[in-house]
Amino acid sequence: MSLLEGVWSKNGLLTAFAFVGVTMLVSYWVSEKLTRGRLHGSAIAILLGLLMAVLAGGKNGVVDIPMLSGVGLMGGAMLRDFAIVATAFGVRIEEFVKSGMIGMLSLFLGLLASFFAGGSVAYVFGYRDPVSITTIGAGAASYIVGPVTGTALQASSEVIALSITAGLVKAITVMISTPFLAEAIGLNNPRAAMIFGGLMGTNSGVMAGLAATDPKLVPYGAMTATFYTGLGCLLGPSLLFIVVRAFFGGS
Repeated sequence: MSLLEGVWSKNGLLTAFAFVGVTMLVSYWVSEKLTRGRLHGSAIAILLGLLMAVLAGGKNGVVDIPMLSGVGLMGGAMLRDFAIVATAFGVRIEEFVKSGMIGMLSLFLGLLASFFAGGSVAYVFGYRDPVSITTIGAGAASYIVGPVTGTALQASSEVIALSITAGLVKAITVMISTPFLAEAIGLNNPRAAMIFGGLMGTNSGVMAGLAATDPKLVPYGAMTATFYTGLGCLLGPSLLFIVVRAFFGGS
């Protein structure tokens, strides 16, 4: 066993891929057999990942286990951003152009609505400084936008953690609810998927939800969701922070 642990530790990234692969296999099996595909495997995988992080303890979850240290690299910013950008390569540009002004409007409307909701919750729970309100509001937009904004504004680690939590709750909610709401909201074509991605904005939530609805729609939702993330990272620590500071003061 110690020999195996040595091999796994020395090949951390390969071990991480194998570990995540097994987790995904189990998650998709549970999704198919126990929920008949209504709860997507990605949502179950995220829940399992959070559970394993809690059970592992320590400061960094499973990364603190030597033979799983490669998970830290696999889940790092470089591979994460590569995966997000890669999802857009399945898009037919003519379908994207068809979304027109309403597609662009959905990006701003979705971002501002999520930011306002998150900032309002932060205020209700006692946060009064512009940095905290902006960071938590950005986290409600996306669990990527939150920490990017918080780091730029030098928010406390507690506030950044809350922003990530807000984004994760949103992502899981979108994952679970999309297949159930798809028919009611007409989510059955590329144009609708792009508008949906712009309004929701959370890449993982949108992609998993669309995959459970119709896999062909995933690249289109991912395209605008990716733009949403970029727009949030741009506006969060700049224009949105300036607006929040104008209302709540501070320096």
